[in-house]
Amino acid sequence: MIKHLFIITISIILSISTAFADKSMMIGKKGKQEDVTRVIKVLMYDNYFEPSSFQVQSGETIKFEVENVGELVHEFNIANPKMHIQHQSEMQKMVEMEILFADSIDKDKMKKMSKMDKSMAHSHANSVLLEPKGSKDLIWKFENASNVEIACNVPGHYDVGMIAKVAIN
Repeated sequence: MIKHLFIITISIILSISTAFADKSMMIGKKGKQEDVTRVIKVLMYDNYFEPSSFQVQSGETIKFEVENVGELVHEFNIANPKMHIQHQSEMQKMVEMEILFADSIDKDKMKKMSKMDKSMAHSHANSVLLEPKGSKDLIWKFENASNVEIACNVPGHYDVGMIAKVAIN
């Protein structure tokens, strides 16, 4: 009886989650260094990216060499518009917890807070968060990706247009 009830419960949960799945969440996946077909240097200025748009091939693996040349903290985040909006609440929470400041990141506090709330670690495979003059690489495979944009979700930055369009062919 308990086993039967467990199977029914799991079936219901799976059917509900499938019914509400958003197929537009397909943005690709973390890539591997050995699969990189192209390197793109990205500069993050205060509230814009250079380049301001990207052309990629479906299935292509790109190494983004991201550098923050602005005076503010910025994020390079590969997602779709809905995901960016959802992620912005995490970023706002980082500001409220005094982890994220206009021009710096309290990495010690970030590490401490991430033990209680994993979203505070900001260790997403599709994202790089950088202080001014910081740089980091991100390797991404645009497999089964659509409706993708690159944006900065530091509070206020997305709203002022720190978004780069991604055309996938």
